[in-house]
Amino acid sequence: MQEFYIASNGGGQLRCGLWTPEGEAKAVVQIIHGIAEHIGRYDDFASFLAARGYVVAADDHMGHGGSVTDGLYGYFRGGWMSAVADEKTLHDKMAADYPGLPYYILGHSMGSFLLRTYLYTYPDALDAAVISGTGWEPMAKVKAGQLVCKLEEKRVGETNTSKLVTNLMFGSYNKPFAPVRTKNDWICSVDEVVDAYTADPWCGFDATVGLARDLLSGVERNEKPENLAKMNKQLPVLFVSGGKDPVGGMSRGVLTCIDAFKRSGMKDVTIRIYPEGRHEMLNESNHEVVYADILRWLEAR
Repeated sequence: MQEFYIASNGGGQLRCGLWTPEGEAKAVVQIIHGIAEHIGRYDDFASFLAARGYVVAADDHMGHGGSVTDGLYGYFRGGWMSAVADEKTLHDKMAADYPGLPYYILGHSMGSFLLRTYLYTYPDALDAAVISGTGWEPMAKVKAGQLVCKLEEKRVGETNTSKLVTNLMFGSYNKPFAPVRTKNDWICSVDEVVDAYTADPWCGFDATVGLARDLLSGVERNEKPENLAKMNKQLPVLFVSGGKDPVGGMSRGVLTCIDAFKRSGMKDVTIRIYPEGRHEMLNESNHEVVYADILRWLEAR
């Protein structure tokens, strides 16, 4: 991975990674990572794509990984749309560096929600999108979460964490896997992946109240029919999810999302749900199958 930096719309610099093929490039794939992780966790998948002719780029979000210089983890300066704009900044740079190539984005977990916002904010920017580890929340639950965030923001401030908010947002994810070995069993069935995530100082931290608020605002935006209607109806979209992913409601939420896409008029939607998979299909025991499925889909564009 080659490192470079871009200016963030929230101020400061974002650490980015670049993976390039040895020969001629066939397309660009941009990766948007999830909450409380970093781009280094995608090195294997990005290297896989680069070895097959793809240029791959990704950035550490504000408040994540190597983009943190002030010690403040899990916070978006400028809010949700500032983070979405950061992805457009990276997109514009890569499109300028590799003009004329098809451009794809894969977003995972929180990155999938950022990507979904991207799809109706910049509807003509992409040639295809891969939505990994996404979900769909009842609006009453979203509103309740926003109220808790508002109260906790008054109590502790938006740049601090709150156990109440953390438990509300993520506390139920491990429950389906009891008895659990770690607090992160829900992300993957592979012990080595879970242990590496747990030991990584750039992973698993509590999000600030501000980021929880911003994430919920993104979820709310993404579920509005008027925003779904703004997407490019011809855009090919691939959904990738584990059947046992709690973020996707054990597939129920992701199927609701897919149905909403189709009802909004999206004409080219492909579904890949892996029944035994948990949240991180790119790291699951069958990740080689997942890699091959994504590659096959990209190659068909």
